[in-house]
Amino acid sequence: MTASTTPAAQPDLDRALASFHPVFAAPIDIAAYQARLSALQIHIRAAELAAVWLDGSTSLTYFTGLQLGQSERIHGVLIPAEGPPAYLTPSFEAPKLDRLRQIPGPMLMWEEDEDPFALVARHLGGLPGRGLGLDPATPFRFASEMIAAMEGRVVSAAGMIAELRQIKSAEEIAIIQAAMDASWKVQRAVNGGLRAGITTTEVGQFIDAAHRASGMAPLFHAVQFGEATAYPHGVPDPQTLRDGDMVLVDMGGTLHGYRSDITRSYVFGAPTARQRQLWQIEHAAHAAAFAATRNGAPCGAVDAAARAVIVAAGFGPGHAVPGLPHRTGHGLGLDIHEEPWIVKGNRTPLQPGMCFSIEPMLCLYGECGIRLEDIVHMTADGPRWFTPPALDLDRPFG
Repeated sequence: MTASTTPAAQPDLDRALASFHPVFAAPIDIAAYQARLSALQIHIRAAELAAVWLDGSTSLTYFTGLQLGQSERIHGVLIPAEGPPAYLTPSFEAPKLDRLRQIPGPMLMWEEDEDPFALVARHLGGLPGRGLGLDPATPFRFASEMIAAMEGRVVSAAGMIAELRQIKSAEEIAIIQAAMDASWKVQRAVNGGLRAGITTTEVGQFIDAAHRASGMAPLFHAVQFGEATAYPHGVPDPQTLRDGDMVLVDMGGTLHGYRSDITRSYVFGAPTARQRQLWQIEHAAHAAAFAATRNGAPCGAVDAAARAVIVAAGFGPGHAVPGLPHRTGHGLGLDIHEEPWIVKGNRTPLQPGMCFSIEPMLCLYGECGIRLEDIVHMTADGPRWFTPPALDLDRPFG
């Protein structure tokens, strides 16, 4: 039901925290990383490249299991067309890297006064193929040095990396499912624990604590009340909840590196006729996007279906506000925002294994905003929600 304005009717968020326990999903194993590397090497050979460079990004994690992060010193992995990966690292980091890596391969070590890019070029000179594919997450300061050092061509590896990463395995789906189940439970607890006078800061602290209690690393929270809900990424100042406020709660956590992401909007207290009308438009756009989600359909068709509902209701057109100012969705995995993009013009066909959000937000600056965000994954039989979508304004959690 819609959140009551009577504080005594709401369970205290501190007590609600005791109901959370660590979730479980099996982590990705070495065999999966080796299979991913083999699949990437097929693409490298097809492109007639010598190797692909993986910077300290989530793509490095996807293919090797390493979580190095990016720093002012270049470090990462060269994936050759054939053979084991080669690990580029500052010499003083080599002992730690040796303990972290799960897949064996040569170490390309460089001292502080040496040129690591020349080291890469020399190593690639002894491999079959010609040229290097760059991880799109490689910082420009490194990419430009790689280009200068390479005698052969340097190209983006974005296409081949995205093609593999956007199709999730059953193991990845299971991890995301566990993460989404936990975040859905956190969302429900927030809805049940709201009280007049609570601040967005207090709610955000509970969200982070509940994710930690669920065995996950908190990723983000965006809590907005009243007029602040009109802005897709919120406002910098906290708000205090009042009767009749629109509430928007967006959150995510991390489990084995994989992300959850879920948003709910509802009214604290009795909705006005205007709030109910706006919520129903958003709900219809959300449902239309899901109905347009089918194998083989272009990603852009999902965006078009949601936007058509909002435009038919008198908002927009296009990305104009009042209306839907951003894409309808994004892929989800090791990054909270990754391919496939659910946006106009994206002709990428939907395929089994893709995971992405459906979140056609209705924004009315100066009044309120409503976003219902749920994640779907494509199966051979079509789309499936990870968690139950909102039924109606009075039953955002059934």
